[in-house]
Amino acid sequence: MGKKLKSTGLVALGVVAGVAVSLQFSALAQRAGEPALPLEELRQLADVYGLIKSDYVEQVDDKKLLTEAISGMVASLDPHSAYLDKKAYAELREGSQGKFVGLGIEIAQSDDGYIKIVSPIEDSPAYRAGIKAGDLITRLDAMPLKGLSLDESVKKMRGEPHSKVTLTVLRKDEPQPLTFSLVREEIHQKSVKGKIVEPGYGWLRVAQFQEPTVDDLAAKITELYRQDPNLKGIVLDLRNDPGGVLQGAIGVAAAFLPKDTAVVSTNGQLPDSKEIYYARPEFYSMRSDTDALARLPEAVKRVPLAVLVNTGSASASEIVAGALQDYKRATIIGSQTFGKGSVQTIRQLTADTALKLTTARYYTPHGRSIQAKGIVPDLAVNEYPDGDGLNALRMREADLEKHLSNDREAEAAKDKRDELEEQIRILALEKKRQPLEYGTADDFQLRQALNHLKGLPVQVAPPESQIVQAAAPKRK
Repeated sequence: MGKKLKSTGLVALGVVAGVAVSLQFSALAQRAGEPALPLEELRQLADVYGLIKSDYVEQVDDKKLLTEAISGMVASLDPHSAYLDKKAYAELREGSQGKFVGLGIEIAQSDDGYIKIVSPIEDSPAYRAGIKAGDLITRLDAMPLKGLSLDESVKKMRGEPHSKVTLTVLRKDEPQPLTFSLVREEIHQKSVKGKIVEPGYGWLRVAQFQEPTVDDLAAKITELYRQDPNLKGIVLDLRNDPGGVLQGAIGVAAAFLPKDTAVVSTNGQLPDSKEIYYARPEFYSMRSDTDALARLPEAVKRVPLAVLVNTGSASASEIVAGALQDYKRATIIGSQTFGKGSVQTIRQLTADTALKLTTARYYTPHGRSIQAKGIVPDLAVNEYPDGDGLNALRMREADLEKHLSNDREAEAAKDKRDELEEQIRILALEKKRQPLEYGTADDFQLRQALNHLKGLPVQVAPPESQIVQAAAPKRK
């Protein structure tokens, strides 16, 4: 056994040393004169590798061990750095490009555990088959979906192009379940929605910042002005927008700001991470020969603007909200945002794998750090007249283990804050709210944003401590 362990350990040390040498040359090329890699710790890694290979209860694949070692090393840094295997890297590219292979439905979890159709995507297999908003999916082929998480359900609905799937659906006022046979195909998502919500007032919703976002936004703004050339105000809705492509955020802010205005800056360890990004085509256009914002109506630079945010607004959403707030171009309405103010750079490792590594922090034009704080709205408005609903259940960046600190401001003391937020979460759970459909007549925050644009009173949220105190007698 001793010889076997020694032999395995030497092989492992050779593997690790080879990786170490290549890493060391790379590191030295960037930072000449810094200490070499810690060989003693690398020997420990080799020893552990050798012990697993020789003593573990069953054989373990070498590739699995080394991949997991890389994953663990990167994951130990912060919540957003990650090793991207073939599947994760492909999903990241799909998300940023605004396309995926699937059925073409936006879904949510229903109260009774089924998957609810929020909306079929226009000209998708689901749309053409006649699937409607409000339908409940009970089965995918022979597999019941009840009780599955939203992420698991999404993964099962996606697949290879031209593969077939049968959905069983419950529809209100239909006595029997309906079945739909669909063929998966590449779906192109529109990241921007918009409409005239009432005469003189437009609503623009950015669901996620993707490569086509600036083009989509420009097309939707042009359409709104075609419908009403004398718009009195626009509501830009960034609620639950998790972020995405930086160019998309710069372009959305640039649509409403003067040209050449600084939108966001970054700062990190590498020289190329110290950057200022401006409202100019070279910073937001995905193609060098076009500027999607060039033909926008001039009035969009002056139209009164309100921006809706909540705890689910993160990263690129916070860049837009922060820039518009710093220049007083818009009134920010809603609740404090998530607080993800860090830059992740994708470093490709192989044709199919990559490293997503945090390389810098984001700052608003006036130098505020977004990280672990977020954007505090100018007007705090809850999701509902009597409370913040499901928004109160969401975590923020500051709640995540190993989150990157805010380097410009001290973070709030956690213990008392955590206790208060937990009481708010309990109240939200007791009310059993349904997910809110944005842009509808029942959208309370949108109504308050429109009131603000019209100069009417806005129902501002009371301090959280008052909400807890007011609810305490009712809960006894």
